Amino acid sequence: MNRDRPTDGEGADDRLTDGGTVSATDSPAADQRGAPTGLRARLVGLWTLLHREILRYVRRPRNTFLPPMITNVLYFTVFGVVLGERISGSDPNAFGGAGYILFILPGLVVLGMISNAFENASFSIFHGRWNEYIHEVLTSPLSHTEMVLAYVAASSLRGIVVGCIIWGVGLVFTPVTVANPFYLAAFMLVIPTLFAAFGVIGGLSAADFDYLTVMNQFIIRPLVFFGAVFYPLSALSGVWRDVTLLNPMVYMVNGVRYGVIPEATDLSPDLSLAVLSGLTVVVIALDIALVKRGYGLVD
Repeated sequence: MNRDRPTDGEGADDRLTDGGTVSATDSPAADQRGAPTGLRARLVGLWTLLHREILRYVRRPRNTFLPPMITNVLYFTVFGVVLGERISGSDPNAFGGAGYILFILPGLVVLGMISNAFENASFSIFHGRWNEYIHEVLTSPLSHTEMVLAYVAASSLRGIVVGCIIWGVGLVFTPVTVANPFYLAAFMLVIPTLFAAFGVIGGLSAADFDYLTVMNQFIIRPLVFFGAVFYPLSALSGVWRDVTLLNPMVYMVNGVRYGVIPEATDLSPDLSLAVLSGLTVVVIALDIALVKRGYGLVD
């Protein structure tokens, strides 16, 4: 049976479907005319995932921000107030002329930043794998790079916020003067970003939740504690100093410490910042490669 097909006249833009005719104004193409395209569309997708990941921990401040605040109050009370006066009094020049509380403050900031940045990225990725809702992200129009950048940026921001909270707690116990704001800001940006990138790898490779706890509690935290947080490198000698210098946390703690007590640092902040920045780029590139490969995401 022949059907009359519209040509150039009225109704030429109508098309026949199973449910009847649909005008051109109701077509998918028409619906997408106001939709963002190109770079704007990519930025919208990136911001959407980033916004979701930020809200995930901002909506639960009692679980994300209150614990590090209480923990560091205990650190400052025990190590700073109770032991600090005795330690500072034994050698006033051991900490660059600063008090012991101010000396340990940068190390505690680093500990809080890297723990929260790593934990947020690893838990978010693994939780998505465990409950299989990460497939929604994988099937979205986001590129692998945008996906990784969103997870890393959200986790890094959590680490920075926790670091600022610890600075605030420290201000209650001792005055803080920023001597080198550029280095302080640079290290506080690079360090949580690096460990957020490591957290993505941890979330992709974890087999269960216990694996995440092992990495954070038994690998990262001990490295920080042995990273010259509670003692200066000058207190070590011989083989112990050489072994300590193999710990990457030493360079992070000294970098942040250089921002407030440059006299108490023993290492060059320029070299440390350059190495950490380069390592951050490498680890993020590795994250993107693993996600593209589907490592830990597909069976």
